[in-house]
Amino acid sequence: MDLLTFFIGSYTMFITPDFGGTGQGIYTVQLNTKTGELITLHTQNTLNPSYLTISNDNKFLYCNTEVDMGDNPKVQSYKIKEDFSLEFLNEQPVSGGYPCHIETYNDNILVASYGTGNVLQFPLNESKELMRSKKNYHHVGSSINEERQEGPHAHQVAIHPNKRDIYVCDLGIDTIKAYRFQDSELVPNQAKDILVTKGGGPRHMVFNKEGSLAYVLNELTGTVSVLKYENDMFKETSTHSALPEDYKGIPSGSAIRIHPEGTFLYTANRKLEAITIFNIKRDKLELIDYQYTRGDEVREFNITPDGKWLIACHQNSHDTVVYKIKSDGKLTETYRSKEILSPVCIVFPE
Repeated sequence: MDLLTFFIGSYTMFITPDFGGTGQGIYTVQLNTKTGELITLHTQNTLNPSYLTISNDNKFLYCNTEVDMGDNPKVQSYKIKEDFSLEFLNEQPVSGGYPCHIETYNDNILVASYGTGNVLQFPLNESKELMRSKKNYHHVGSSINEERQEGPHAHQVAIHPNKRDIYVCDLGIDTIKAYRFQDSELVPNQAKDILVTKGGGPRHMVFNKEGSLAYVLNELTGTVSVLKYENDMFKETSTHSALPEDYKGIPSGSAIRIHPEGTFLYTANRKLEAITIFNIKRDKLELIDYQYTRGDEVREFNITPDGKWLIACHQNSHDTVVYKIKSDGKLTETYRSKEILSPVCIVFPE
């Protein structure tokens, strides 16, 4: 079979006068793995599904509605039907502003809320529907960028390959907060909290397969922090710029992915509108190339599970771009579509 079916989330409304979108909700999309072409199969209307996660058995999809706390954000569950359309199951209120990231952990959904700097646990019932939130932890603190780091801003939930340690990148406090599960409850694991260089604003992180190294994209400086796992915790060992030396704009790192084979690291930067490609040399990164994406607001991208394709989303110009990943890690554009409006997130069934 030469078709890979996956899902794209979008912004469907503007949450500030200059930030948001005009998408239709959650798109079911098919990639032709021979030609790189995309076909939209279905759309599921919902409000600002800016991040998505799929259950381990590929039968259910979950998303947030990313809006301000005063607009009653929700976390939603859907059944993935045989034709890959979605059937709404239920929703629960999110006690937080601008829930921006969501992750599956066993029979739980974990949500990071940017606006209010908190992380929530939503258990699932036997039907994989959402139950009310069981735990809600608010981060505290600030950092040196007075405009963007006036308080905590939880941005991503990341599950370590050991399936025990859970990390939450917080852009506002330059700290990656550690959590674990105690029986059926999410609990803080403060001894494993990770500090990164002040002012960086950690946004998203990825791990190598062994879990011995992690890579953190810092939104506010456009740098990648390399974290090494030693003495039962991660420590920052180096930072690498993902921006060209002559770049004069404001950094705005948006996404980071590691190649399934662990050989290459990719980061996206808005304003630069490019994907930076690194070769992974143990705990060091070697710059390979900048792939300029020729769109506006390269918000997110993802790599197909077979490691052959990279698909990038542009929030403002509605470009969804398919790249073939070459053996040296560089990218070749093979297809570009403007059919999907305000795309901001891509998830593949595993």
